[in-house]
Amino acid sequence: MALLDRLAGFEQRYIELEGLLSDPAVVSDREMYTKYAREHSELGKIVSVYRDYRQVLNELDESRELLSDSDHEIKDLARREIEALTSRKDGLESELKTLLIPKDPNDAKNVILEIRAGTGGDEASLFAGDLFRMYSRYAESRGWKAEIMSGHWTDSGGFKEVIAMVKGDGAYSYLKYESGTHRVQRVPATETQGRIHTSAVTVAVLPEAEDVEVELDPNEIKVDVFRSSGPGGQSVNTTDSAVRLTHQPTGLVVICQDEKSQHKNKAKALKVLRARLYDIQLREQNEKISQDRKNQVGSGDRSERIRTYNFPQGRVTDHRIGLTLYKLEQVLTGDLDEIVNELAAFYQAQAIEDAEANVAESAPVDHS
Repeated sequence: MALLDRLAGFEQRYIELEGLLSDPAVVSDREMYTKYAREHSELGKIVSVYRDYRQVLNELDESRELLSDSDHEIKDLARREIEALTSRKDGLESELKTLLIPKDPNDAKNVILEIRAGTGGDEASLFAGDLFRMYSRYAESRGWKAEIMSGHWTDSGGFKEVIAMVKGDGAYSYLKYESGTHRVQRVPATETQGRIHTSAVTVAVLPEAEDVEVELDPNEIKVDVFRSSGPGGQSVNTTDSAVRLTHQPTGLVVICQDEKSQHKNKAKALKVLRARLYDIQLREQNEKISQDRKNQVGSGDRSERIRTYNFPQGRVTDHRIGLTLYKLEQVLTGDLDEIVNELAAFYQAQAIEDAEANVAESAPVDHS
């Protein structure tokens, strides 16, 4: 059985790691010890359930043998045992499938959140501001910190673009499904005849990239400095503190001007640039791994319309999972838990199906 073979391999590696963690050479190497200890801890959860599962399979075999006993009472006892053990087996199988879902290595990371006004003029920029406040309040409710790294305000009080760093344990695991096009339907304040307008805002959620994950060559980055500007283009600084970075191999451009210090703006711009380059790497990997998959978890496809916010009906609809909630006001004040949890459950179920398909594909074919 392919699943059991795979689990047996995990157990073998777990036992091997136990030996390595008691090896004086490994203990004296802090980096190596930490690496092996983390792997040992992760495998421990799987191995523990696998051992219970294997024990249940053995007990099932023993109970089935008792079905051939001539004593009717023993047969009845065996049937009850088989029923209870089968239920236990099914539960452990479900737990193992969940544990075997490949972990997203970015889940624990901080997030670079980019929100841009799309079609809809001032109404789109105002809604970009609404979304930024929504995510900021959601971050606050989870004890995270949201810090603006760059913002292009409009005279109406909205954003053409806002880039923020969201710092918090597991921030990416909660926000990664927010990438895409968010559509708003409402009557603008300037609309005299009460007509509903439809506008769009794009959201990108990028995991913060470590220096070791994206190597930047300073010779490939063009740095321009200029004076910061606020709404309407007025200068808000008397020194050249704003920084524009152009990554020449890709053409990516990042501008940061919120700090009074040129060095701080450059440091922030480098963080954003690194995150965008890392995002490109992840997309390329996803395409290679799953050419035929239409739905890539956390791929951040900004062209996909993922959610509609309908103000006249007080309705929020997530189109990927068909979820509709009539609590628009609460959602916009940061109450995102129900949406985030439903999305996580949906994609976890999909990942389990993929894991089962992979196990089935790897199983030996019976040609008898």
